[in-house]
Amino acid sequence: MAALARWCLNRRFAVLGLWLAALVGLTTAAAVTGSAYSNDYEVSGTESARATALLAQAFPGQSGDTDTIVWHTAKGTVRTASVKASLTEALDKVAHLDGVASVAGPYDSGSGSGYDGSARISQDGHTAYATVTFDAAAENLTESQAQAVVDTAKQAASDNVEVELGGSAIALTESTSTHIGELVGVAVAALVLLLAFGSMFAMFLPIITALVSVGTAYMATVLLGHLMTVADFAPMLGMLIGLGVGIDYALFIVTRHRRGLKQGLPVREAAEKAVSTTGRAVVFAGGTVCVALLGMLILRLSFLNGVAIAASLTVMLTVAASVTLLPALLGMIGMKALSRRERRRLTEHGPQPTLPTGLAARWSAFVERHPRLLGAVAAAVMLVLALPTLSLHLGSSDQGNNASTTTTRKAYDLLSDGFGPGFNGPLQLVAETGNAADKVALEQLTTTLRHTGGVEAVSVTSAEHGSDVQVITVVPATSPQSQATDDLVSHLREDVIPDAAEGTSLQVHVGGVTASYGDFAAVVIGKLPLFIGSVVALGCLLLLLAFRSIGIPLKAAVMNIAAVASSFGIVVAIFQWGWGSELLGLGSAGPIEPFLPVIMVSVLFGLSMDYQVFLVSRMYEEWQETHDNRRAVRVGLAETSRVINSAAVIMISVFLAFVLSGDRTIAMFGIGLAAAVALDAFVLRTLLVPALMHLMGGWNWWLPARLERWLPRVSIEGPAEVVPDSGVSLMKFSESAPTVARYGDHQGR
Repeated sequence: MAALARWCLNRRFAVLGLWLAALVGLTTAAAVTGSAYSNDYEVSGTESARATALLAQAFPGQSGDTDTIVWHTAKGTVRTASVKASLTEALDKVAHLDGVASVAGPYDSGSGSGYDGSARISQDGHTAYATVTFDAAAENLTESQAQAVVDTAKQAASDNVEVELGGSAIALTESTSTHIGELVGVAVAALVLLLAFGSMFAMFLPIITALVSVGTAYMATVLLGHLMTVADFAPMLGMLIGLGVGIDYALFIVTRHRRGLKQGLPVREAAEKAVSTTGRAVVFAGGTVCVALLGMLILRLSFLNGVAIAASLTVMLTVAASVTLLPALLGMIGMKALSRRERRRLTEHGPQPTLPTGLAARWSAFVERHPRLLGAVAAAVMLVLALPTLSLHLGSSDQGNNASTTTTRKAYDLLSDGFGPGFNGPLQLVAETGNAADKVALEQLTTTLRHTGGVEAVSVTSAEHGSDVQVITVVPATSPQSQATDDLVSHLREDVIPDAAEGTSLQVHVGGVTASYGDFAAVVIGKLPLFIGSVVALGCLLLLLAFRSIGIPLKAAVMNIAAVASSFGIVVAIFQWGWGSELLGLGSAGPIEPFLPVIMVSVLFGLSMDYQVFLVSRMYEEWQETHDNRRAVRVGLAETSRVINSAAVIMISVFLAFVLSGDRTIAMFGIGLAAAVALDAFVLRTLLVPALMHLMGGWNWWLPARLERWLPRVSIEGPAEVVPDSGVSLMKFSESAPTVARYGDHQGR
């Protein structure tokens, strides 16, 4: 690391040029090729996946996105001559728009998409809809094409007629720019950095480093979508994670560099030592985040593979920028990394050791005096916040969860009110009839379905070109996100269909978007214990090697699980129970995305490891010197809590700012990660962990002698290097060893 730091300092303008060239080059390539995201939830081998494959074979021409135009009359019915005339004219105009393949409305006879024209009119006659089929999938359409359909259809609206539109293509017109969230997050981070450093130049360095690396990663993710399946939220998720960890990692290195300057080191030597010490810790921390993210690959789900690689690529680039671009920038600004007052004080009085005083020192002593009480309070807080997790319902949100002001949400509600809550999520039973007996069984199945509890409507569509594939569309009586709908899917697969097909070769597969989401969630839930177990075991192993203790890794495992459970409790309360979701502009209550637990566990594992290492490493150093556990915990907490809390405030601000994006999925990640970081930093690491370590005493550092001999020695921050009046550790942000001793003696036991 020292050699890398020297190389970057000697060629600082070349390093800056290389990073800017990479950013500009990838941005140009991404602009030329465009994006190719895919939100494909299908899991190979599931019943819904087999149904989708059969549908693609039977209806090869239906590859374009299908959206709906819905209208509702307050007075009279949609069959009124004036309403019929205005809507027919509007639908005819829509049919001739660029990108539109066909339009099938309620006033057509024999419209041929599973329902006849009259089936598109509700029983009370106040609501009707038309189906708009585009000539391409939603991800291949432009916003202007979708907007033209919205504008044209809305021309038919009047005081008596409400016109709304829904569907994936229409949602393109409601996409909210995340630039506001980015700007707010960066602005808050800049304010925290300015308060922490007191220098405008030092404040800008972490911001610039994070923006350059995250921007480069964002464009690389756009290109990655052409090579593998990458979800459309992956770039934004990577940006959310990258800005948080990128600014934090740069904060740690700049803090260490500034300490070196205050201790009288030249600029180049201070920057080199910061990278060769704290930089090693940053590489270790970033590596644990990447390993945790790439752990998603063991689930073998293509939908998550792209997310894992994109997010880990972002973290890798932020780490790379922190140990290459940042030292180059430190060399450029020189002594301006310190404020004017700090530079004047250094010139007039020379290097001055500083004691950890103020709130951090007082809090550390307070925790030492009341470990049982504070530990119990912290545990109670985490337990209460984790309780909503017991009602966690995994599923996929849809346009019914959009903000109430959007046209897609209004269209969803109109269809639910007019045709039943299950209309927005019909099930598709795809059948293969190889002989006459199969066809008879299928007819009996259709009759049985019409009398099955929980089924609202049933219709049959046959494939063209003489195919033996038939599709039974089943509209549930409950909404797509209801547990009753999931139960209906299970009932059809386990009871209704096997009974009807008994004695025949009839094969019927239950598919459709609702069933696909359910299958995806079931697969994730089934593999989640293996994934969490692997991540926790890896964390324990790393901490065991770093701190040579049994107690430290076990406490860390419990803390990580507590952070995940409590943050999920907050996510469930806001998004699943709907506590404040509408006020935040995040739509109505709904299920939690099935991939959220996997991604959050990955990210939180890495972030928790960062804080755990920063905190415990300083305690471990003091324990090795004094073998006084109370003093080790007190000194370690006093000297690290401030930087941990500053880093946490920055990360929380960045995560929460992404709620302003208006995207429900990104908001889930933002609130969940912000809650987890807040609880981890302010409750676990600065309260519960030190309280438990005080209570456990010397058992914190116990390791069986035989295991001690077998374990290899791992140094996170490299060999200790004692500099007069400087820190022994690099990552711990500690003062000189004599200063620490005086502080410990001053506080007493």
